[in-house]
Amino acid sequence: MKKVILVFDGIHFSEGAFEFARTLNELKPILLTGIFVPQAELSNLWSYADGISRAFIPIQESGTSETIQKNIAHFEKHCQNNGIDYRVHENLFDLVLPQLEKESRFADLLILGSEIFYESLGTTEPNIYLKDALHNVACPVIVVPEKYDFPESIILAYDGSQESVYAIKQFAHLFPELTDITTLLVYANDDVTDDFPDKILIEELAARHFSNLTLFKLNINPKKYFSTWISEKKSAMLVSGSYGRSGISQLFKKVL
Repeated sequence: MKKVILVFDGIHFSEGAFEFARTLNELKPILLTGIFVPQAELSNLWSYADGISRAFIPIQESGTSETIQKNIAHFEKHCQNNGIDYRVHENLFDLVLPQLEKESRFADLLILGSEIFYESLGTTEPNIYLKDALHNVACPVIVVPEKYDFPESIILAYDGSQESVYAIKQFAHLFPELTDITTLLVYANDDVTDDFPDKILIEELAARHFSNLTLFKLNINPKKYFSTWISEKKSAMLVSGSYGRSGISQLFKKVL
């Protein structure tokens, strides 16, 4: 049984993220921990104590507590109706990102509803709050849109880095129930003439875990065209390395 964290921003309840967790529980029972944090106003999220370190501050909003209690009740009802073992952690007055980092240290997976998360921050692009959240958590993260099809194929992003290889291994260990579906291990680089790095080694590893595997070199500039390419892949899940560290993760930021 995996321990899975589902993060809610307080005034929003991500039905898409919960549905993903529900489907995971159908495949194999999980312990689902709902974490409810206040709606984040980007301008109030942090203050700079100096030019390097960030001093995170609690976020408090009038009316937030009542809304969070309603969302907690909604979460609990959903879990009970679907036979999901669950816990609730309410972090109204904690330091949001440090608390999230600590919670993730004791979890196998974190699920985040992407569109609701962006909406609460008034932007349609991944912002510094999302980048910090993904960069600092201590477990794998799945970012889920509100409307989606459960994955019918897997795209493994590979750039030759340690982070990308680690992400592939982590996914295989976390989701053995998904390793039999169509899987594409894709390599992309700014230099389209660049060779597939350590191709034999990555194929030896990935083929041991993914039974329907194809290796593919994407001969386009990923910074310009990857988002278009990936948008054509329906019902697919993208697996990439550590956010903010792996170069290919940065290229994929718009499709998280």
